[in-house]
Order: sequence, then structure tokens, then C-alpha cells
Amino acid sequence: MSRVSSSSTWAPRLLSVLRIAVALLFIEHGSEKLLGFPPAAQRATDSLTLLSGVAGMLEFFGGLLILFGLFTRPVAFLLSGEMAVAYFMVHSSQGFFPLQNRGELAALYSWVFLFMAVAGGGAWSLDRLLWRRRSATASSSATPETKPTEPTARPVKA
Repeated sequence: MSRVSSSSTWAPRLLSVLRIAVALLFIEHGSEKLLGFPPAAQRATDSLTLLSGVAGMLEFFGGLLILFGLFTRPVAFLLSGEMAVAYFMVHSSQGFFPLQNRGELAALYSWVFLFMAVAGGGAWSLDRLLWRRRSATASSSATPETKPTEPTARPVKA
């Protein structure tokens, strides 16, 4: 099996696996903020409850959309921005290095969501399923193109 065919076959599938795994982990952050489940081992101090509620909504419902691969690109872009804001508003004031300020997860989520915003949802996503249906519907309902007329034969000079 050649390297090109292998990567072109597996890359969209592994992108879907990455999307699903990240979404399941991300949904937990949202459900913990909104519902208190699963209970976090260490609860962050919640001085900005309104922002925490908005973040929880974005993380829970945005995570669900990412999980199913629905509107993956715009939702992933929004979530990437949310995680960048979380990093700079909450974590960066506690130190320069992400490991020091406990912001490595926010930074990683931001970059992974930015990648998904560019790459899409992968092979196993509702976006791809809907896109295939639309393209199949559009191609079947398109008017048949007229056949170009044959050029007239020109007399050959001897």
C-alpha cells in the first residue's frame, strides 16, 4: 500500500476520531460548570459567575455540535476563541508558562479547535453527510448541459 493512498484514506477518519474524543472531554467541562456533574476534583474559584455560565453553555452545547460534527468549522472557531480568551483572562495572569499557570489545557483546546475550524469534521460527521446529500440533490436537479455542436468540417486545400 502506498503512503499517499494510506494517508488520504485514514486522515479524514482519524480527524473524526480526534473530533469525537476532544468533544467528549470538552462536554465534561461544560456539564461540570452547568450541572455540577461530574464533580471536579479541584473547583476553580468562580468570581465571574456570568462568564462561567456562558463558558459552560459554549462548552456543553458547542461540544455536542462538535461531537456530532454539525457546523464543525464555525463552532470550532468560536470554541477556539473561547479557549484563547479563557487562557489570557484566567491563566496568563498566574504566570508566564502554561504549565506554571495551569493553562496548558485551555491552550491545547484552543489550538485543536483552530485546527478543526480549518480541517472540518472528518469523514464521520454530519457536515459531510449533509454536504453529500446537497451535492447529490444539486447534481440530480441540475439541467442537463447542451452538447456542444460539432465543428463544421473545413475543406482541405491540396
